[in-house]
Amino acid sequence: MPGWLTQLAGGNQWEVYAEDEDEACISFNLREKLTNNVTRKAKAAKTAEVTLYHNGYAVVDVEGQALFDGTLTTGTSECAHLSYYHADSGEPVTLN
Repeated sequence: MPGWLTQLAGGNQWEVYAEDEDEACISFNLREKLTNNVTRKAKAAKTAEVTLYHNGYAVVDVEGQALFDGTLTTGTSECAHLSYYHADSGEPVTLN
């Protein structure tokens, strides 16, 4: 997920600092890692929220601005995609 966020928002590395899950989705709060003290004084770290819905939909907000709002099942991102597998066999499920 941090790599996908870097692809969407740029910036430095991102780290997950909180998560929350309910029946329909799981949300992650991330913050940008700043590399040195000079950068920290000159620039505040960006924050982001990534919400992944169990139906394959995702929303990514960085600093309150929506950067991604769509499905992960259609090849919309090189860094993020959703795959389904049979629970018993582990075989991939093909979606039509």
